[in-house]
Amino acid sequence: MISTSTIPHLDLDPYTDASITDPYPLYGALRDAAPVVYLTAHQVHCAARYDEVYAALHRHGTFVSGEGVGLTDTLNKAQKGSSFTSDPPYHAYVRGLVARHLKPRAMADINGYVTSWADRLVRDLVARKSFDAVQDFAVAFPLAVVPDLLGWPEGEGKERLLEWASAGFNAFGPLNDRTRAGLPLLGEMGEFLHRMSQPGNLRPGSWGAELVSEAREGKIEDKLLPGLLGDFLAPSMDTSVSALSSMLWLLGTHQDQWRRLREDPSLVSSAFNEIIRLESPLRGFTRYVAEDTELGGAALPRGSRVLLLFGSANRDERFWKDPESFDVARQGAAQHVGFGHGIHACVGQALSRLEGQSLLEALVRHVDRIEVGEPTWRLHNTIRGIERMDVTFHGRTA
Repeated sequence: MISTSTIPHLDLDPYTDASITDPYPLYGALRDAAPVVYLTAHQVHCAARYDEVYAALHRHGTFVSGEGVGLTDTLNKAQKGSSFTSDPPYHAYVRGLVARHLKPRAMADINGYVTSWADRLVRDLVARKSFDAVQDFAVAFPLAVVPDLLGWPEGEGKERLLEWASAGFNAFGPLNDRTRAGLPLLGEMGEFLHRMSQPGNLRPGSWGAELVSEAREGKIEDKLLPGLLGDFLAPSMDTSVSALSSMLWLLGTHQDQWRRLREDPSLVSSAFNEIIRLESPLRGFTRYVAEDTELGGAALPRGSRVLLLFGSANRDERFWKDPESFDVARQGAAQHVGFGHGIHACVGQALSRLEGQSLLEALVRHVDRIEVGEPTWRLHNTIRGIERMDVTFHGRTA
């Protein structure tokens, strides 16, 4: 173990507009500096290499989530208690209430539903030919699928779901203008989720209605319902939008990889993992250090906080071979930490995979060539994503 005084103190800031628009030079500088650095701008330790990020995610008893996973203490306190801001044993209980609907076996039950939606969307866009990658593809698909699975009533807040989810993820960053702008939206989302927690407001037979019924039967505490509905909602919306828009950008700018995927559709699963690795939807979360410990040879005192940069770990040249390249057949792409890892790995990742792979399969069936314009990147504290990008689908001919 080394002295904390030897941890490099850097004035690099991952949350400037420039760093958000193009984070990879900064990530490289953080990785090159040391296994763990100290970001003076936010007074937080930071791990940007794969081994350290992976290790911290799997040492959940030391690097805990129950004290919040953001940078701002006041917002961390307000967001405690969800499945990804809690610790064992409570974590296993609350996560299990959500995860039962999102396990691979549950995904098999909705596979046909999701696949048919994907096929319909891609066929419609081929007919339309030119469209916006975000609103017409990446937003349209999860917005059609996820609220329906949850039982959201028609016309009840559906148009605000993405804004609410975006504000929630922004609040995991520093208390900057982006976070402050979203605070009123968080209040709106809280009020809406409380209303949806009342019997009769969600479609009978849906995932959400089942939770409400179980609360009425005393199987779940009433106070947990808004948070559980939010656990379904936010992680399955904004991160999916990011992944799906990046999918089109990467395939459109790597025609050789798109041809390879078309020629060998068995690569769909590998290709989706590679998309998540190279353009990780989540930039990263923090962990609270619950006891004096070390990470990557650096001593971290109890009570400190460390920012784990998933997007940087997934491009760490110490772990990945040729990490900047996009390879739909990459061996080991599933080792990415784009969905987190360990007990706090994204609870909705099976649904995200089903969505992404269904769309990739539909693209292979119906699209010959994907033509993309220059993307405009979102300015967001936590989500790495495209704000808009022109796309043209050239349909396959018989």
